[in-house]
Amino acid sequence: MTENRLEQHPASQWHDLLLDSQDITAFLNDLTMIIADRLATDGDEVWCAVTLLRERKSSSVASSSDRAAALDEIQFGFGDGPCLTAAREHRIVHVPDMRLENRWPGYKDAAAANGIISVLGVPFELEDGARAGLNVYSDQPDKYDDAAIEEIHREVLTASKALRLAVRLARYQDRQADMDAAMRSRTTIDLAVGIIMGQNKCSQDEAFNVLKNASSSRNIKLRDLAATIVTGIGKGPAKTHFDA
Repeated sequence: MTENRLEQHPASQWHDLLLDSQDITAFLNDLTMIIADRLATDGDEVWCAVTLLRERKSSSVASSSDRAAALDEIQFGFGDGPCLTAAREHRIVHVPDMRLENRWPGYKDAAAANGIISVLGVPFELEDGARAGLNVYSDQPDKYDDAAIEEIHREVLTASKALRLAVRLARYQDRQADMDAAMRSRTTIDLAVGIIMGQNKCSQDEAFNVLKNASSSRNIKLRDLAATIVTGIGKGPAKTHFDA
């Protein structure tokens, strides 16, 4: 059992780390490296990663090292494991010795074959359906006693406050990026419609219908076809006389 105890970070320090990070991935990478470093005892290495559950898939969004990321990939390959269970069911999952584990057939053998003996999965406290978990791997059996697990859990709860903010910011950035992309797409379509109007001497509605019908008949996305037309104008006469 570990004699080390994770030094508790006040929420303000995790918020400071978030402010110093370029994005949510950088924040979580720093978080996993800090926790992995503090959990290592007597030269025993510990590997940490963060699993994010998304619609129809799971992914490791941060890790303390390449090995930590590779260990997470083993779980994703089987589609199940202690850390995925922790995030999905929002509960702490502790495996003191993977060699004695009866759950997750297939995964447990692969984990043990890769030198992973004890595993700890701790869920973050997020919101709006977001689910994520801290994954802690060790090549030592019985690495964490109840007191150590409780301290790791408290640390994750504290870090969750900063992660909730990071998730909100990431969602805002994603929405902004989607809006920007939609505006660019709309502008390109409007330009293409204008080109068709000029070359076909037709109304805006007629030009848009020509573009839409051509997109459907050619099985090309409307914005992609519009971009081709706009780009073609700069290279010479564009072929915009489509069969409706």
